[in-house]
Amino acid sequence: MIQFKGQLASRYNSKSKTFWRTNQNIQAANLRVIGSDGKQVGVLSRDEALQKAKEAELDLVEIAASANPPVAKIIDFVKFKYQQDKKEREAKFAERKGSEVKEVWLSPFMADNDYKVRLDKIKEFLTDGNKVRIAVKFTGRQLAHREFGYQLTKRVSDDAKEISKVDGEPKFLGRQLLMTLTPVKKGKVVESGEDKDLVVSS
Repeated sequence: MIQFKGQLASRYNSKSKTFWRTNQNIQAANLRVIGSDGKQVGVLSRDEALQKAKEAELDLVEIAASANPPVAKIIDFVKFKYQQDKKEREAKFAERKGSEVKEVWLSPFMADNDYKVRLDKIKEFLTDGNKVRIAVKFTGRQLAHREFGYQLTKRVSDDAKEISKVDGEPKFLGRQLLMTLTPVKKGKVVESGEDKDLVVSS
């Protein structure tokens, strides 16, 4: 009987609730095999693929069951599970990061060059999928001219209208006029987290 390094390892990832077929549990008659070095070995019979995994003292893990033929990789199954968990953690972190609310401060009487720098930063945040809270900060006697704050928020919303929409009307909170922009894509509000399909090149 062929023995593999990860033969007793669970095929179940408790964190992602995903199953992988490994070694003799793989049912496909033919497999597109990826070697332990990440390079494609080619299409092999199941027995040939199992033999190569045995010779490398590693496991044969089916990583794309829906492909034709299914794709399997020669790898230590414990290492494979670690890599998958790491990818999922990174994806969740990216999703959380993409839903952050960034804040950009403006002055009601700022120079055009300063405004353009802040506008570029606002657009960068929006493009990354973040909401942006615009805070127009008033000092001293500037509060007597609140209309300049509204004019500035209107300017920002107009300049970023291709990639964002205003989330509610601008409102004063103390000495700050606040307005929140929500990123949009192709006319729709961007949702956090997008499904990604596994693509296996032939």
